[in-house]
Amino acid sequence: MTRQPSATLVVVAVLVAVALASPGVGAAATVVVPAAAVLPAQPPPPPPPNPGDDELERSRQSVQDRAAEVGRLTARLAELDAQAEQLQMEVAGRNEEALAARDTADAAGREAETAAARAADARAATEAAGRAVDDARTRTDAFVGDVYTHGLDLGPLGLLSRATDPQDLMDRARLTDALSEDQAAVLEQLQQARISQANADSLARAAQEEADRRRADAEQASAAADSAVDEAVAAADAQQTRLDAVHTERTDVQSRLDAAENADAGLRAQRQRYEAWRAEQARLQAEADRRAREEAASRVAQESAPSDGPAPRRTGSAAIETVIDRAMAQLGTIYAWGGGNSRGPTRGIRDGGVADAHGDFRKVGFDCSGLMQFAFAGVGISLPRYSGNQANAGRLVPISDMRRGDMLSWADGGRTHHIAIYLGDGKMLEAPYSGASVRVTPVRYDGLNKVTRLL
Repeated sequence: MTRQPSATLVVVAVLVAVALASPGVGAAATVVVPAAAVLPAQPPPPPPPNPGDDELERSRQSVQDRAAEVGRLTARLAELDAQAEQLQMEVAGRNEEALAARDTADAAGREAETAAARAADARAATEAAGRAVDDARTRTDAFVGDVYTHGLDLGPLGLLSRATDPQDLMDRARLTDALSEDQAAVLEQLQQARISQANADSLARAAQEEADRRRADAEQASAAADSAVDEAVAAADAQQTRLDAVHTERTDVQSRLDAAENADAGLRAQRQRYEAWRAEQARLQAEADRRAREEAASRVAQESAPSDGPAPRRTGSAAIETVIDRAMAQLGTIYAWGGGNSRGPTRGIRDGGVADAHGDFRKVGFDCSGLMQFAFAGVGISLPRYSGNQANAGRLVPISDMRRGDMLSWADGGRTHHIAIYLGDGKMLEAPYSGASVRVTPVRYDGLNKVTRLL
């Protein structure tokens, strides 16, 4: 049943209307009326749902279940990140093996070229000996022909037995002696020329055999290098397939994580707070890296003036800090496989696999061994290019005895595939793998097999 407004309310409403319409009554005029008399009362909004105890318990359990799933998924993401890191290290190791094989092929090729040059010299000596033999034979033939034509007892003065006076006898004697000496000299020259020819021929054969052996070694080493590169490319492709699978799984896990977060606003807020914290940590780390890089670069610039020659050899704690400063000054420099030398970052090279996929051949940066070359060059230490040779370039110390400035190296199956500088306090500096940059990170003990001390 609808309640009718009372007479009092009607009267009040009429009075309010008249007052508002009267002249002289502005917008600021105040009319005091009962609040309930202005408009009819509106029905209140319906109350919110009142869940029962059972519904509240189910909701709480659902939130707990989803929180536990988020925890499991977060742990799985961390596991996948670790797997991806290890796979990248394995790829870098394969590339280092290919680099070592190419070094071997280059060395064998240089030896073959040296042997070929020796063979050419021997052939030249043989040809010279042949010409000497021909010359000696010509002179001998001329002597024999002269004797054959004139005879020993003929000639301008005649035979000794036909001398007409003592002077004629002396002349004939001197002629006979000269002819005998000339014949002996010619025969001696012929004999020496023949000996020289035999020696030259022997040297030529030995040099040629050496050249052939060196060339065969070079061809075998080159084939081995090509095979190693092919194996490295195949391994890199296989590793990339595994990485793609890991990343696909990670994407799926991330989608499930997002779904779990979207199911509960509280979890989403928690995740957002975590992402904000992680971004802040990354910003702080980047800022710390920037300061460390600039401070290290400043110390390096103050320590030594530019020079075209190599730095003098130094030792001691100051030398260790110079090595570390040179490396720290490269924080954030992009990784480029095959990049870097004693003078600084250089353009990377093609590997036919993962490094190419990241465009390393278009980047100017460092790989792990290139960074080591640059860091230690500042104290006059010249390191080889391959990380395995670098790991053997100094005194090996126990892993438990590592100290600041030592080189750390990792191996798989006895083959070194990565190298870094130990900073102390469980930290190291490295150029890790394609797609990353020079960074400071905790020491990875899995696969660590050598600690090399140069200073």
